[in-house]
Amino acid sequence: MLHCMSTPERIIVGITGASGAPYAARAIELMADAGLEVHLVVSRLGRRLILDELGQRSVDPDRLSGGRGDRIVVHSNGDVGATIASGSFQTKGMLVVPCSGNTLGAIASGVTNNLVQRAAAVVLKERRRLVLAHRESPLSMIDLENMQRVTAAGGIIAPLSPGFYLGPKRIEDLVDFVVGRLLDLFEVPHELDVRWDESRVGALEPDASG
Repeated sequence: MLHCMSTPERIIVGITGASGAPYAARAIELMADAGLEVHLVVSRLGRRLILDELGQRSVDPDRLSGGRGDRIVVHSNGDVGATIASGSFQTKGMLVVPCSGNTLGAIASGVTNNLVQRAAAVVLKERRRLVLAHRESPLSMIDLENMQRVTAAGGIIAPLSPGFYLGPKRIEDLVDFVVGRLLDLFEVPHELDVRWDESRVGALEPDASG
Protein backbone atom coordinates (compact mmCIF):
# COMPACT_ATOMS: atom_id res chain seq x y z
CA MET A 1 0.00 0.00 0.00
CA LEU A 2 1.43 3.34 -1.03
CA HIS A 3 1.61 6.16 1.46
CA CYS A 4 1.61 9.78 0.32
CA MET A 5 4.23 11.88 2.06
CA SER A 6 3.63 15.58 2.54
CA THR A 7 6.51 18.00 2.08
CA PRO A 8 8.17 18.60 5.46
CA GLU A 9 7.90 22.14 6.74
CA ARG A 10 11.61 22.78 6.66
CA ILE A 11 13.86 24.67 4.30
CA ILE A 12 17.57 25.17 3.71
CA VAL A 13 19.03 28.67 3.65
CA GLY A 14 22.59 29.35 2.50
CA ILE A 15 24.37 32.67 3.04
CA THR A 16 27.42 33.38 0.89
CA GLY A 17 29.78 36.29 0.33
CA ALA A 18 27.90 38.76 -1.87
CA SER A 19 26.34 41.83 -0.25
CA GLY A 20 22.81 41.39 1.09
CA ALA A 21 22.86 40.09 4.67
CA PRO A 22 19.70 42.05 5.61
CA TYR A 23 17.77 40.09 2.98
CA ALA A 24 18.97 36.82 4.50
CA ALA A 25 18.12 37.81 8.06
CA ARG A 26 14.63 39.00 7.13
CA ALA A 27 13.92 35.86 5.09
CA ILE A 28 15.03 33.63 7.96
CA GLU A 29 12.90 35.60 10.43
CA LEU A 30 9.75 35.31 8.33
CA MET A 31 10.32 31.64 7.50
CA ALA A 32 10.59 30.92 11.22
CA ASP A 33 7.49 33.02 11.91
CA ALA A 34 5.63 30.93 9.31
CA GLY A 35 6.48 27.78 11.28
CA LEU A 36 9.28 26.45 9.08
CA GLU A 37 12.32 24.72 10.47
CA VAL A 38 15.23 26.59 8.87
CA HIS A 39 18.46 24.72 8.23
CA LEU A 40 21.12 27.40 7.91
CA VAL A 41 24.59 27.08 6.44
CA VAL A 42 26.93 30.05 6.05
CA SER A 43 30.09 30.14 3.96
CA ARG A 44 33.34 31.64 5.29
CA LEU A 45 32.79 34.86 3.36
CA GLY A 46 29.12 34.75 4.37
CA ARG A 47 30.26 34.97 7.98
CA ARG A 48 32.34 38.00 7.09
CA LEU A 49 29.26 39.47 5.43
CA ILE A 50 27.19 39.01 8.59
CA LEU A 51 29.87 40.89 10.53
CA ASP A 52 30.22 43.72 8.01
CA GLU A 53 26.52 44.29 7.30
CA LEU A 54 24.75 43.16 10.48
CA GLY A 55 27.50 43.77 13.04
CA GLN A 56 27.28 40.17 14.30
CA ARG A 57 30.59 38.47 15.10
CA SER A 58 29.09 34.98 15.01
CA VAL A 59 26.18 33.14 13.44
CA ASP A 60 23.65 33.68 16.23
CA PRO A 61 20.31 31.98 15.40
CA ASP A 62 18.34 34.23 17.75
CA ARG A 63 19.74 37.48 16.37
CA LEU A 64 19.47 36.36 12.74
CA SER A 65 15.85 35.26 13.16
CA GLY A 66 14.54 38.08 15.31
CA GLY A 67 14.31 35.89 18.42
CA ARG A 68 13.15 32.65 16.76
CA GLY A 69 16.37 30.71 17.24
CA ASP A 70 14.37 27.67 18.34
CA ARG A 71 13.36 27.24 14.68
CA ILE A 72 16.93 27.46 13.32
CA VAL A 73 19.40 24.59 12.87
CA VAL A 74 22.92 25.80 12.05
CA HIS A 75 25.25 23.55 10.05
CA SER A 76 28.98 23.96 9.49
CA ASN A 77 29.86 24.73 5.88
CA GLY A 78 32.73 22.26 6.12
CA ASP A 79 30.49 19.36 7.10
CA VAL A 80 29.54 17.83 3.76
CA GLY A 81 28.13 14.86 5.66
CA ALA A 82 25.43 16.92 7.38
CA THR A 83 21.78 15.92 7.09
CA ILE A 84 21.06 18.55 4.42
CA ALA A 85 23.70 16.92 2.19
CA SER A 86 21.47 13.87 1.77
CA GLY A 87 18.62 13.52 -0.67
CA SER A 88 16.72 11.45 1.89
CA PHE A 89 16.44 14.56 4.09
CA GLN A 90 13.28 16.08 2.67
CA THR A 91 12.79 19.83 2.53
CA LYS A 92 10.80 22.42 0.62
CA GLY A 93 14.06 23.32 -1.12
CA MET A 94 16.91 25.74 -0.69
CA LEU A 95 17.37 29.49 -0.86
CA VAL A 96 20.86 30.93 -1.25
CA VAL A 97 20.67 34.57 -0.20
CA PRO A 98 22.78 36.38 -1.09
CA CYS A 99 24.35 34.18 -3.74
CA SER A 100 27.83 35.20 -4.85
CA GLY A 101 29.13 34.74 -8.37
CA ASN A 102 31.58 32.19 -7.01
CA THR A 103 28.79 30.08 -5.49
CA LEU A 104 26.71 30.46 -8.64
CA GLY A 105 29.61 29.15 -10.70
CA ALA A 106 30.24 26.21 -8.39
CA ILE A 107 26.58 25.16 -8.40
CA ALA A 108 26.36 25.54 -12.17
CA SER A 109 29.43 23.31 -12.55
CA GLY A 110 28.31 20.65 -10.09
CA VAL A 111 31.19 21.44 -7.72
CA THR A 112 30.56 20.32 -4.12
CA ASN A 113 33.55 21.47 -2.08
CA ASN A 114 31.45 22.70 0.84
CA LEU A 115 28.01 22.21 2.36
CA VAL A 116 26.35 25.16 0.59
CA GLN A 117 27.39 23.71 -2.75
CA ARG A 118 26.58 20.12 -1.79
CA ALA A 119 23.13 20.97 -0.44
CA ALA A 120 22.34 22.92 -3.61
CA ALA A 121 23.44 20.00 -5.79
CA VAL A 122 21.22 17.65 -3.78
CA VAL A 123 18.21 19.95 -4.11
CA LEU A 124 18.69 20.03 -7.88
CA LYS A 125 19.08 16.27 -8.26
CA GLU A 126 16.02 15.64 -6.11
CA ARG A 127 14.03 18.06 -8.29
CA ARG A 128 13.23 20.34 -5.36
CA ARG A 129 13.14 24.11 -5.54
CA LEU A 130 16.51 25.87 -5.62
CA VAL A 131 16.48 29.67 -5.62
CA LEU A 132 19.71 31.62 -6.03
CA ALA A 133 19.27 35.25 -4.96
CA HIS A 134 22.15 36.69 -6.93
CA ARG A 135 23.30 40.22 -6.14
CA GLU A 136 26.56 40.98 -7.93
CA SER A 137 26.53 43.52 -10.76
CA PRO A 138 27.39 43.94 -13.59
CA LEU A 139 27.30 40.46 -15.05
CA SER A 140 29.94 38.86 -17.24
CA MET A 141 29.19 36.34 -19.96
CA ILE A 142 30.45 33.67 -17.55
CA ASP A 143 27.81 34.72 -15.00
CA LEU A 144 25.08 34.68 -17.63
CA GLU A 145 26.10 31.23 -18.86
CA ASN A 146 26.17 29.93 -15.29
CA MET A 147 22.67 31.33 -14.71
CA GLN A 148 21.51 29.62 -17.87
CA ARG A 149 22.95 26.27 -16.74
CA VAL A 150 21.32 26.49 -13.31
CA THR A 151 17.99 27.44 -14.90
CA ALA A 152 18.21 24.55 -17.36
CA ALA A 153 18.85 22.22 -14.41
CA GLY A 154 15.65 23.38 -12.73
CA GLY A 155 16.90 26.16 -10.47
CA ILE A 156 15.58 29.70 -10.27
CA ILE A 157 17.75 32.80 -10.50
CA ALA A 158 16.14 35.58 -8.46
CA PRO A 159 18.30 38.73 -8.55
CA LEU A 160 18.12 40.91 -5.46
CA SER A 161 16.38 43.72 -7.36
CA PRO A 162 13.92 45.76 -5.28
CA GLY A 163 10.98 47.49 -6.96
CA PHE A 164 10.03 51.11 -6.35
CA TYR A 165 6.44 51.18 -7.65
CA LEU A 166 4.93 50.76 -4.17
CA GLY A 167 6.59 53.93 -2.94
CA PRO A 168 9.15 52.60 -0.42
CA LYS A 169 10.04 55.03 2.37
CA ARG A 170 12.71 53.05 4.20
CA ILE A 171 15.49 50.60 3.43
CA GLU A 172 13.39 48.02 5.25
CA ASP A 173 10.63 48.50 2.66
CA LEU A 174 13.06 47.60 -0.12
CA VAL A 175 14.29 44.56 1.79
CA ASP A 176 10.71 43.40 2.42
CA PHE A 177 9.82 43.79 -1.26
CA VAL A 178 12.56 41.38 -2.30
CA VAL A 179 12.06 38.97 0.59
CA GLY A 180 8.34 38.78 -0.12
CA ARG A 181 9.08 37.70 -3.68
CA LEU A 182 11.55 35.09 -2.46
CA LEU A 183 9.08 33.65 0.05
CA ASP A 184 6.42 33.47 -2.66
CA LEU A 185 8.69 31.19 -4.68
CA PHE A 186 8.49 28.65 -1.84
CA GLU A 187 4.81 29.32 -1.10
CA VAL A 188 5.72 30.51 2.38
CA PRO A 189 2.85 32.61 3.78
CA HIS A 190 3.63 36.17 4.84
CA GLU A 191 1.87 39.48 5.39
CA LEU A 192 4.38 41.75 3.69
CA ASP A 193 2.78 44.57 1.73
CA VAL A 194 4.41 43.75 -1.60
CA ARG A 195 1.46 43.08 -3.91
CA TRP A 196 0.82 45.14 -7.02
CA ASP A 197 -2.35 47.21 -6.78
CA GLU A 198 -2.96 49.64 -9.62
CA SER A 199 -5.27 51.81 -7.51
CA ARG A 200 -2.46 52.59 -5.07
CA VAL A 201 -0.13 54.17 -7.62
CA GLY A 202 -2.63 55.80 -9.95
CA ALA A 203 -3.74 54.98 -13.43
CA LEU A 204 -1.77 55.95 -16.52
CA GLU A 205 -2.87 58.81 -18.70
CA PRO A 206 -4.81 57.64 -21.76
CA ASP A 207 -2.54 56.66 -24.62
CA ALA A 208 -3.68 58.41 -27.78
CA SER A 209 -1.79 55.90 -29.88
CA GLY A 210 -4.10 53.11 -28.67
